[in-house]
Amino acid sequence: MTRAQAPRRKRANGVESRQRILDAAVEIAGERGYDGTSIAAVSAKCGLPASSIYWHFKDKDDLIAAVIERSFETWLTAVELPGDEVGTPLERVTAMAANVAKSLVDAPDFLRLGLMLALERRPTEPRGRTVFLQVREITHQKIAEVLTTLFPGLDEAAVHTLTTYAVAGADGLFVHREVGGESVDLVALFELHAQLVHDAAARMAASR
Repeated sequence: MTRAQAPRRKRANGVESRQRILDAAVEIAGERGYDGTSIAAVSAKCGLPASSIYWHFKDKDDLIAAVIERSFETWLTAVELPGDEVGTPLERVTAMAANVAKSLVDAPDFLRLGLMLALERRPTEPRGRTVFLQVREITHQKIAEVLTTLFPGLDEAAVHTLTTYAVAGADGLFVHREVGGESVDLVALFELHAQLVHDAAARMAASR
């Protein structure tokens, strides 16, 4: 190995180790929740020493926050309104909702862990909870942008109401699938939810 190759190999190994740690943390947290997740358990799962985990992450809280951030980045790419070529506004919203649902099936970690942390009240707020609330605000902004694009006549209060309803409904459908398992067709439910939000937005815009 040349001197030039050595740093590249080291960086690649570092990235691979980080991903192994995050993957293990996802599995442990999914099974045991936040309190049941420990550096020792993650170490045993990924096969890397605790010292390696602490090299990448300050503590368990930092690790859980990184899990949420990684999953959110994957999911966020789905929250994009398709272009006009897809069809009518309703068809575009429905297509976006289907993409969001598929991404949640593939990368549910940020919402699963985030909701757990959001519902807990601790004397010291975990960084993971703070990160989740921050990424949730980004989600609200993205949905509000979609509504404003499709219904420019809506005022700020109407957009806020519809956005809150859309996000809350999506939370409920996600939790329903977590409880019901793979028998729950999350894509079909998200499509229906998007159509209902679209119809409500259309009525509110028409009444102004």
